Amino acid sequence: MRFVWAVVAFVLATVLIGAGIAQRTIFMGPTEQTMALSVDGSQPYLLVDAEVLSAHPGLQTLLVRGEGEIFAAYARTDDAEAWLSDTSYTKVTLGKGDRPVSETVEPQQAPAGGGETSGRNPAGSDLWLDSFAEEDYLVTGMQLTPGHSVLIARDGIEPAPDDVAVSWGVDTRTPLAGPLMTAGGILLLAGLVLYFLAIRHQRRGRGPLRKGPGPLPETQPIEMQGAPEREAIESGDGTAVDGDRPANGRPEPASGAPEGEERASGRTPRTALRRRLAIGLPALTLTAVLATGCTSESWPDFGAETPTPTPTPTVVTPEDQKPPVVTKKQGQRIVSEIAKVVKQADTDLDIARAETRLSGIVLEGRRTEYALRAAIAERTEPLTAPRDRVKIVLPEATDSWPRTVLALTVSEKDEKAAPVLLTMTQDDPWSNYHVTEMADMPAAAEFPDVAPAWLGTTRIPAESPFLALAPEQVADAFADFVDNGDKSEFAGRFDATAEKLAQSIRDSRTAVLTGLKEKQADTTSSVAFDMKAPDETPLSLATLGSGAVVAVRVDDVDTITPTTADAVIRIGDNQEASVLTGVKESAKGFTTTYGIQLFFSVPAQGSKEQIRLLAYHQDLLSVKVNQ
Repeated sequence: MRFVWAVVAFVLATVLIGAGIAQRTIFMGPTEQTMALSVDGSQPYLLVDAEVLSAHPGLQTLLVRGEGEIFAAYARTDDAEAWLSDTSYTKVTLGKGDRPVSETVEPQQAPAGGGETSGRNPAGSDLWLDSFAEEDYLVTGMQLTPGHSVLIARDGIEPAPDDVAVSWGVDTRTPLAGPLMTAGGILLLAGLVLYFLAIRHQRRGRGPLRKGPGPLPETQPIEMQGAPEREAIESGDGTAVDGDRPANGRPEPASGAPEGEERASGRTPRTALRRRLAIGLPALTLTAVLATGCTSESWPDFGAETPTPTPTPTVVTPEDQKPPVVTKKQGQRIVSEIAKVVKQADTDLDIARAETRLSGIVLEGRRTEYALRAAIAERTEPLTAPRDRVKIVLPEATDSWPRTVLALTVSEKDEKAAPVLLTMTQDDPWSNYHVTEMADMPAAAEFPDVAPAWLGTTRIPAESPFLALAPEQVADAFADFVDNGDKSEFAGRFDATAEKLAQSIRDSRTAVLTGLKEKQADTTSSVAFDMKAPDETPLSLATLGSGAVVAVRVDDVDTITPTTADAVIRIGDNQEASVLTGVKESAKGFTTTYGIQLFFSVPAQGSKEQIRLLAYHQDLLSVKVNQ
């Protein structure tokens, strides 16, 4: 019966192992499916629509072939179409039967540079979520969600490549292959055990393999005529035996074996063990190979260990929320590019290079600083610039322009370096982001809770009544607090960091007046101080808790004028004023303007919290002769 069960186990093992191997070989379908795109190769840009990319589920792989440089980028479909709105391009969509069809889209507005096409090179645009460039052959994997498209081009002038295909990976997992082969291996091993037990049982049931002959009857010696009489030998016990044979005529059994039994001819226990191993080892080896050759795709996915959740601020997505203008990865790339350009511009004192990435008060401050550093060798202190790592990205959620991103950057190389808070603005689809405000964040400041980068935030109107102070009033309120101190109606509305900054500005003004008295110039000249907010709309982005981060600018203006007709205001050892005005004295006096960039966290209306200063930076903007 053991033989029967062994055969059954062998048959089942063969079926299971064969089924498992068949799932990974002959029954496994193709690993990907490919769609070749029909493209009109006369246009400089090719836009592959989102519905083409989502024609099949799974990770997309883009394949582009053509001589020369090939550029590909993906972005939100609305952003890509806005970038292409002033030029003609080929658009690939899905037609009947889910087959790709191409059409030529005409410009929606006049090309920015004139001519038939815009001629813009798409490489280097901040609008792309990611981009790729290769020579002759480009292959890249993507995982784009609906609402995203791929732009393919060369340099914006030459026709785009027309040999394009998109492929999707096919799920070829066979979760039963591993268990089937493992179960087959177990049955194979069980069959071998049953087979060996059956052999052993059969051998034991036969008894001794061979028995010796029975006792022979006693015989009398036969006297042979002419034969000499054999001499009898007396044994130790008195039995007469022949010199070569026992008395009973039977041969003695082999030493160590029982009487009447002998070994099986030519077979020893060691030989039998070798034979069993020769049969069992290949089966065990096959089982091990099948078990180790199964990849994760051959086993059921029981799921990874569930991570322990950590508490985070509750984020509620508003209805009809627009997508954020950048992702966190995209924001890091843009900030890194800006930091690289600004560093090179600061080294070369190249204002033209700085203009490609800076604007507003940040560019005004750099322009003045470059002029001073070109003339004053002692001005070597490092300038405020974006740090190398973006810690927080707060993008505006909108589909229009201009659009803004707030970023908090920190240094990974120098932990003592102050974080830098900045805003970046993109004026239109064809422009790159420019830093418009940038300030150092003091150690005492604490950044408020904001929405994650994948959600983005909304811009708060300048006149919003839902904040403790409307954004358009913040700059004037701080200026009034600096000028009037405790007599200001806004005294007590700002936190300790803001009060400390305001007091430092008052102290600097006092130092100027003290200097005039020491030089006995206070009787022939006078100084007027005025802090005011320029006529510009402040940036305000919503935070969690119904507050807002408000970025504003104030100008601190110092005007010195003579008080008598014959008095002359001399610059003296003021190198900055000498370089910027080109004179040594003036009968009308001088006006010095400092620009101060301020970032505040303004709480919601009705909150008992103070307005907190997050970051600030002061630049010398100009020194002019009074007219």
